Amino acid sequence: MMNSLKPNERLDDLMIKGYEIIQSPGRFCFGMDAILLSSFATVKKNETALDLGSGTGILPILLEAKNEGAHYTGLEIQEESADMARRSVRHNHLQDKVDIITGDIKEASAIFGAASFHVITTNPPYMIGDHGLKNENEALYIARHEVLCTLDDILRESARLLKPKGRFYMIHRPFRLPEILSKMTAAGIEPKRMRLVYPFVDKEPNMVLLEGLRGGNPRMKVEPPLISYEQDGKYTEEMMKIYGMD
Repeated sequence: MMNSLKPNERLDDLMIKGYEIIQSPGRFCFGMDAILLSSFATVKKNETALDLGSGTGILPILLEAKNEGAHYTGLEIQEESADMARRSVRHNHLQDKVDIITGDIKEASAIFGAASFHVITTNPPYMIGDHGLKNENEALYIARHEVLCTLDDILRESARLLKPKGRFYMIHRPFRLPEILSKMTAAGIEPKRMRLVYPFVDKEPNMVLLEGLRGGNPRMKVEPPLISYEQDGKYTEEMMKIYGMD
């Protein structure tokens, strides 16, 4: 397999089922948010899942490792990232379980058809337009900023793609929570479960995990906080479990 690595690419161990992923430090490498989302989302037996904006395929691969779902699809607009994802799928012998499609989130329901998935996951760009530092690296900029798709695009397409009572899972930034919750409801994806992620116990949260239900009734459960690090900078016990390091 190593010979299918391209220049500046490396194989990273995902510490689950012996799976590895191809990454390129010059493009967007997955972070803690992808790991957290893969543990927060569930794909039940016989269910199909779609990951919107899949990058190098981290979520479909981790979801397959952690769940009993029937099939996983990743949709990614940047062909170089999609190509890396496909090679990672082959490397892990997951061709029967995982598909990577090159395409635009804004056209996702046209690509796959309405009501075609039980579960949708997304780790979308957090920053609006030029909010935050503009990154000279286009691949990184696209991954971090709403240049190619917005929150509205993601929610509109997700509502179309999900089967009735289908589940939507997203990780985002708490500073956009009022907008996210109101737009989820407006799109017909009712917020059902929320968990805030704190870097340290005495700091404000820097991530939020959300589950929505297409056509669900209003009632949201707020789960206990997830703390990432102990005061000495080591992962908390729960984070160690999530990373498979316990």
